[in-house]
Amino acid sequence: IWAGEDVKTRDYIVALQHPVTTDIKHSIKMFELTLDALISFNKRTLVLFPNVDAGDKEMVRVMRKKGIEHHPNFRAVKHVPFDQFIQLVAHAGCMIGNSSCGVREVGAFGTPVINLGTRQTGRETGENVLHVRDADTQDKILHALQLQFGKQYPCAGFQGSCMIITRCFLLFFTPIVLTLSSLTHKFLEISRDYIYLIKDKNQKCIYCLPNVCNTYDYVLKLDLYGEIVKKYTQLNPKTYEDRLELILKMCIEAASEAVNVNCRILGVGISTGGRVNPREGIVLHSTKLIQEWSSVDLRTPISDALHLPVWVDNDGNCAALAERKFGHGKGVENFVTLITGTGIGGGIIHQHELIHGSSFCAAELGHIVVSLDGPECLCGSQGCIEAYASGIALQREAKKLHDEDLLLVEGMSVKKEEVVSAAHLIQAAKLGNTKAESILRTAGTALGLGVVNILHTMNPSLVILSGVLAGHYVNTVKDVINRQALSSVKTVDVVVSNLADPALLGAASLVLDYTTRRIY
Repeated sequence: IWAGEDVKTRDYIVALQHPVTTDIKHSIKMFELTLDALISFNKRTLVLFPNVDAGDKEMVRVMRKKGIEHHPNFRAVKHVPFDQFIQLVAHAGCMIGNSSCGVREVGAFGTPVINLGTRQTGRETGENVLHVRDADTQDKILHALQLQFGKQYPCAGFQGSCMIITRCFLLFFTPIVLTLSSLTHKFLEISRDYIYLIKDKNQKCIYCLPNVCNTYDYVLKLDLYGEIVKKYTQLNPKTYEDRLELILKMCIEAASEAVNVNCRILGVGISTGGRVNPREGIVLHSTKLIQEWSSVDLRTPISDALHLPVWVDNDGNCAALAERKFGHGKGVENFVTLITGTGIGGGIIHQHELIHGSSFCAAELGHIVVSLDGPECLCGSQGCIEAYASGIALQREAKKLHDEDLLLVEGMSVKKEEVVSAAHLIQAAKLGNTKAESILRTAGTALGLGVVNILHTMNPSLVILSGVLAGHYVNTVKDVINRQALSSVKTVDVVVSNLADPALLGAASLVLDYTTRRIY
């Protein structure tokens, strides 16, 4: 009745925000942005008036200025009896605001909470709470609503400031025979349609992280520092249906394993090739490297099957997040990551934040054009960095040399059934093949020119090269910067990543940053 007679369970929001007496101006601004975000989110919302503190009248004026009391999606009330209020938040799709109820009692029901501002700073919170400390526009709060609304978190009870986990694993019981019975380390992954299970021995939590890429699926077992302990490999399915089926199968096995080791899965993070809308969890478009991978909703089927929150992002963006959390980018305000592998990708961190761009196409660094008449790229253009410096590009050049009997030198051999690859080109160059050396130098120069363009555009203080080819390119890239870049950016640090697989660790970072309720 309070939210409307026609409102369904889990399909409404409870909003309760109070003034912060130590910073009234900021709390009023946050309240205004919250109302804007709720209006844009377009869900039935019960808004409770703020408590009687300094700044409450200003907040009420904001409500009336926005027309909240007369808006068809809103019910504004001054008081709800506590027993009825508890029922409301228990069945809500989300609670938003800065009330202590959100970070304490609501956790007992697993209701998603968005905690705004600093009013509850320092209090113990459950995994159902997502903190938005500050916002300049409604977008950050709106994104938080998109992430949280309708999720169902494990229930937790609170006594004082201590959280007591009481959730059972009923959601994860499936008629599956677990074959990976030895996987009890802190950090496990099944990847390239991989699943990572990250077990934090202190929190006893497991995070489930698939990653989708071309060619292979493999399983990595890592510790909490990102060191690979064990690796399993299998081919990546070619069709969307088979690929999604494999991801779900791995996730369910991971959930079963979580039960066996007395752990709980907090969420699913997916790192994938292609252009991704992380807000919706949809792969918008992919190049020919991954077949049948456009307009693919990854979040919905996985979240529905596992009853878990799911995060999805591009593998280059994930690599940048991994560097920010685990690698050379830790504490660095502005840096760029470039992945050199089968293709060329990347991610941009600006003022400590990941840049997605207006159409989620930021950091498609492999498609920076460095030559107007260069080789054709898989994107359909010509002269892209990827057309010169990717593993596919090097394989193409290696095959050309091999066809002309110019690849092999003393100490090398290629069996009849063996596919010529970039590795053969690199081996030939190391053994003194001047043509192979020239191809690698050209590839490194193309990458270097792309980096110079990035320096002139973004002016980062750090460039991180990652992937299997990074070590072969780093010196050439530095040389190109010294020759071609403006003097004001030549001091940039260019380093090779020390992370075993940044894209995978970035998927872990997606889950860790949100489900452990770090600042969003």
